[in-house]
Amino acid sequence: MSTDFGRQRADLLIALHARRSHQAIVHWRRQRKGAPVVLALTGTDLYGDIHTDADAQQSLQLADRFIVLQEAGLQELPSDLRSIARVIVQSVLPAKGIYPPRARVFEVCVLGHLREVKDPFRTAEASRRVPASSRLQVSHAGRALSVEMEERAQQEMTQNPRYRWLDELPRWRAMRLLARSQAMVLSSVMEGGANVVCEAIASRVPVISSRISGSIGLLGADYPGYFDVGDTAQLALLLQQLEQDPDFHDQLQTWVSDRTAMVDPATEQALLQVLIEEF
Repeated sequence: MSTDFGRQRADLLIALHARRSHQAIVHWRRQRKGAPVVLALTGTDLYGDIHTDADAQQSLQLADRFIVLQEAGLQELPSDLRSIARVIVQSVLPAKGIYPPRARVFEVCVLGHLREVKDPFRTAEASRRVPASSRLQVSHAGRALSVEMEERAQQEMTQNPRYRWLDELPRWRAMRLLARSQAMVLSSVMEGGANVVCEAIASRVPVISSRISGSIGLLGADYPGYFDVGDTAQLALLLQQLEQDPDFHDQLQTWVSDRTAMVDPATEQALLQVLIEEF
């Protein structure tokens, strides 16, 4: 979240992970008694830990309010706790300036570190399946979190002329890459509410996403840019359609553009203030 709660309310604990913050929450309860706890559920805790981990489950019972990063996240909470959950989408400021698409290629970007939960090479694999006449270029920015991932990225670049791995970029460069791209692809197996989707919305860049709860909660169930998790052929068809059909590209761009107010910093700030004033 972009706001520092602690500067607004010294007697309010904001915990950012159900399992990792468990001991801090327990300690707060012992020391501060009735002082409120807000627990933000942002990813692996929302879609994993709170369903299986005893500490995470106890954290749920100790919290007074919950924050989830997108609407669909509410369904992961026990039904008796949903009434005290608040949806607050992460805010984003787009890159300053105008960054036109690259000439002679149809560039789509992948923004995210190379780790298993991101299914990081799905777009590269899909790019191998588009017609030879395609101008598709995949630009992937993100640090390899293992030697194996780095070797795979280097090998993919050697074997696949449509794929470029840019390694980790400063955020300002990543945002400019996003701004000039024809689309951003999110291939993750799981996300709590991916910040990169919010960045794409703020930048009015079409999103092609795996059909996961975290993206559905941000883009809507009827968004036409989803593919099934791990389905390389389906992703390749979407990328081909995006390149060949300007109306489809415009449809996705209009869809994300209509959601820009959701990721405006003023919206996030107002919702946070409402939450704080509940105590």
